[in-house]
Amino acid sequence: MKLPMDDEYAALFTVGQVADMLQVQQAFLRRIDNQQVVSPQRSAGGQRRYSRSEIGHIQRVVTMMDEGMTLPAIRLILQLQHELAEVTRERDELARRLAALTPPPADRE
Repeated sequence: MKLPMDDEYAALFTVGQVADMLQVQQAFLRRIDNQQVVSPQRSAGGQRRYSRSEIGHIQRVVTMMDEGMTLPAIRLILQLQHELAEVTRERDELARRLAALTPPPADRE
């Protein structure tokens, strides 16, 4: 039986919990959401709820900001990384499909 806490994409954590975990201000979390850098899911009542995956993204954002990057630059980097991952998945799928269609090479002796 898989529990919600086993799912890295399950939105389980509140703004306060994430702020405490990562030692950041709640206002910082709201700011990166408003600037669409990391946008958590919302509860039925409209409260932000973060998954473990989103918490990992926030950790990366904090690291990049510590290195002097701006939020718009970080948003662009994260977007490009996501797009690259999509293109890589598509390429791998096409390579797999091509390999399934291509007959094995004949022996030339």
